[in-house]
Amino acid sequence: MDDKWVATKINWDPVNALIQSFTRTKLSDYTAFREMMDIRTNSSNNTVFADASGNIAYFHGNFIPKRDPSFDFSRPVDGSDPATDWQGLHEVEESIVVLNPRSGWIQNCNSTPFTSAGPFSPKKEDYPYYMAPDAENYRGIHAVGLLSEVKDLTLEKLITLGYDPYLPAFERLIPILLKAYEEEENPSDNLTAAIAVFRDWDYQTGEESVAMTLAHFFGMSFNRNIGNSDALIPFNQENGKTLKYDTSEVIAAMEAAIVQLEEDFGTWNIPWGDVNRFQRLSGAIDLPFDDNKASLPIGLASGRWGALASFGATAKENTKKLYGSSGNSFVAAVEFGDKVRAKSLLAGGQNANPKSLHFDDQAEMYANGTFKEVAYYREDVEKRAEETYHPGSR
Repeated sequence: MDDKWVATKINWDPVNALIQSFTRTKLSDYTAFREMMDIRTNSSNNTVFADASGNIAYFHGNFIPKRDPSFDFSRPVDGSDPATDWQGLHEVEESIVVLNPRSGWIQNCNSTPFTSAGPFSPKKEDYPYYMAPDAENYRGIHAVGLLSEVKDLTLEKLITLGYDPYLPAFERLIPILLKAYEEEENPSDNLTAAIAVFRDWDYQTGEESVAMTLAHFFGMSFNRNIGNSDALIPFNQENGKTLKYDTSEVIAAMEAAIVQLEEDFGTWNIPWGDVNRFQRLSGAIDLPFDDNKASLPIGLASGRWGALASFGATAKENTKKLYGSSGNSFVAAVEFGDKVRAKSLLAGGQNANPKSLHFDDQAEMYANGTFKEVAYYREDVEKRAEETYHPGSR
């Protein structure tokens, strides 16, 4: 800041971090997994655990330095004051851990741990504030709502839940817009027609939905010009996040969305699947995108609106259509028991070579949320093998 130095500190214990990362992939029960967590070098992830005995657990962080809670560590602190230094590490039992909650389920959507198991979640007041500054998001709200009603869950039912089309963000955003419209004295014809689309909408995304197109572009305009719609979530408001706006700003955000759609596509009255696309032209990490080349319509929506099956799509360089480049990529639903059973799905295909049959053989499946059985055991892999060879023999 200006002429002042800024220093940062991170966890640097690479050998133990590698040991912990490798060891956790080899363990088979909660007791061993919990012992492994005592290494405390995982500084980047929350961890959800399940085993064949029916245990489920959630660890909110792992490498957690002790701090003086009288300081606000969301902002720079005075590095010359020893009181701002780390004061050792929290033991795992001091951190936020959920084990076999009475809810029977755990959800983690990169949001607050204080809704991770519904009413049986940890309590915020039991932990120092710096241990979980995380906000709530609409995916977390969606997950809690679905899981709170679930009964007799199977692998297939879990996948269906994961593709539930409801978008809770718009259950907050659209009523704000409708109220603002009622106060508008001279609404444009386009605005009136768009509002009529919203009045009949059930806040569910879909490939044929014009309301979803309008909602996405309105939501993005709202976030850009007014503020992050996450601030409309009561949990976040209780934690100091507020969002002030007036009706003219809300109407202006919707008008801007309509103008953008007309400029980019010639009309605002366009189905979501015509705008929201999946495209894989190469195996490059930094993929190219092209409106003039083949792509698939996608009915999924962004996780920012609360979609559990998140399809993060944006316009790319030289494109008007939105192409997915974040969100669900590798997805798996796993059932533990006497034998592991799992179904999975990839964005596109396993092979990065466009000439391979497996470059995009899961693209249609991805668009439709159709999962394949995982060949987890050797006999399953051998049944599915297209070719068998020894490395170095060809």
